[in-house]
Amino acid sequence: MSSLQRHFLRRVVQGVGRERKSRWGLITERKMANVVNDGGDSTEKIVNGAVGGGGGVEDVYGEDFATEEQFLTPWAVSIASGYNLMRDPRHNKGTAFTEKERDAHYLRGLLPPAIFTQELQEKRLMHNLRQFEVPLQRYMAMMDLQERNERLFYKLLIDNVEELLPVVYTPTVGEACQKYGSIFRRPQGLYISLKEKGKILEVLKNWPERNIQVIVVTDGERILGLGDLGCQGMGIPVGKLSLYTALGGIRPSACLPITIDVGTNNEKLLNDEFYIGLKQRRATGQEYAELLEEFMTAVKQNYGEKVLVQFEDFANHNAFDLLEKYTRSHLVFNDDIQGTASVVLAGLIAALKLVGGTLADHKFLFLGAGEAGTGIAELIALEISKQTKAPVEETRKKIWLVDSKGLIVSSRKESLQHFKKPWAHDHEPVKNLLDAVKAIKPTVLIGSSGAGRTFTKEVVEAMASFNEKPLILALSNPTSQSECTAEEAYTWSQGRAIFASGSPFDPVEYNGTLMVPGQANNAYIFPGFGLGLIMSGAIRVHDDLLLAASEALAVQVEDEHFKKGLIYPPFTNIRKISANIAAKVADKAYQLGLASRLPRPKDLVKHAESCMYSPLYRTYR
Repeated sequence: MSSLQRHFLRRVVQGVGRERKSRWGLITERKMANVVNDGGDSTEKIVNGAVGGGGGVEDVYGEDFATEEQFLTPWAVSIASGYNLMRDPRHNKGTAFTEKERDAHYLRGLLPPAIFTQELQEKRLMHNLRQFEVPLQRYMAMMDLQERNERLFYKLLIDNVEELLPVVYTPTVGEACQKYGSIFRRPQGLYISLKEKGKILEVLKNWPERNIQVIVVTDGERILGLGDLGCQGMGIPVGKLSLYTALGGIRPSACLPITIDVGTNNEKLLNDEFYIGLKQRRATGQEYAELLEEFMTAVKQNYGEKVLVQFEDFANHNAFDLLEKYTRSHLVFNDDIQGTASVVLAGLIAALKLVGGTLADHKFLFLGAGEAGTGIAELIALEISKQTKAPVEETRKKIWLVDSKGLIVSSRKESLQHFKKPWAHDHEPVKNLLDAVKAIKPTVLIGSSGAGRTFTKEVVEAMASFNEKPLILALSNPTSQSECTAEEAYTWSQGRAIFASGSPFDPVEYNGTLMVPGQANNAYIFPGFGLGLIMSGAIRVHDDLLLAASEALAVQVEDEHFKKGLIYPPFTNIRKISANIAAKVADKAYQLGLASRLPRPKDLVKHAESCMYSPLYRTYR
């Protein structure tokens, strides 16, 4: 059959789809058998209704006559009406379709007669979610909702962010990743494995959306504090991008979650019959580098210069190298290194109103010298340098790090990884954290080790012995890996500690006073930071943009929050917070000449708010 005949056949089938009804309402999407190879006779058969099928429904595409061995061409004629409209998560409104919409879009009889408002749907779903006692069940229910009704999912998440954030992201997402193979239902992003080497650009083009603005990508080697989860790390990009939309207002269709599968060294997964990834040891060295190079090149080729690529949960040895390699050629951001650093710096700046002094007056001790620890340390040093005009090499000396071998000191310099060397200061060797605390006498103790319960009673008591208000940040995720709990920090410091953590903890009552722990959650920073990059058309990420984001977050902590011991604002105002962060980031991008969207908007905060995705239902013709 000629291309002209094929085109004519397609138009005829579309017409048939509009005219005829099936048991599902209007026939809007059908699979077509390989009728285009029969010499053209099928066109006439379809038009005349000569092709029949069982059950009184005309088998327009001949599927009922096909044997299991016969190949079918998966034709799809898509019109947003009838049953297919309810199967499209972007347009589905469920019981909220109005009477007119039900008539206009062939929905009569496909829905119960009651018509709910979006608010009533939200109330019903929140009631149902609260019936689940197991957090993973809530996670699965939310993921099902996202695949069924996109706008309602985001409405639910935005309006109930403090309650649902721990469900769609840390800590529950950690358990979801561990069990991803068992709970996997349908793909929510792109999987690029070693099998796709040489054709990654083709794989990117398989994604149905073309106008991608943000990509979150992981290779699954260091998922939260849980280690190598391989292909099952997909839960992280999916969760992060849900927050980009809910908290930062980036359109869902502009977000692309990607997992790069180069194998796993997790023996449990390699022996798991339900594991969904490549069952082989991780590729390393040149093979790994070539795959990542092809991926980054294809992303830029397919989506352009201004697509933001966020690296997520890569192991230390790859995370630093990838960020250093691509920061000059791509718009890249590592949330574990830069996002964590920015949110922690914001908390420290805000905490100065409680502990007094400037950043330069304080001494910092880290447990953990990986991506998060060294990233936070460097941003603190940069901020102190900015404030005091001292060289960053000098301001680093106020910051000390402890790794698995003890305090990082000059005598260890030759054996250190390159990203630890700037933090090797002159001091005698110290083997453990407690001795380091006693020797350094820090005013701020920060945990980013991924090792739970390492801020022991002795460590916290030592901090409280020489600080009136010891600042303790237990940042490791999920909750099980936190260096200490909020209750432990408050109790062991006699209620004097200023405490924040990576995963949420409930308020603690101590001696009749209700202590409210803060959460140093990256979700404060990366959604607004990403929005600022996108709305300004930034082409590169600069450290000054991260400092601007930290300062923008810190100023939004108000006196009423400080009275509760909080050093972060409540998440209930997160969209307003994100808009202000986006405005400051965009402003700095324009100042540095990194912005490409011209002219510069007069009011960047209002512009940020106007750019944000709204989850409210639309009215259909």
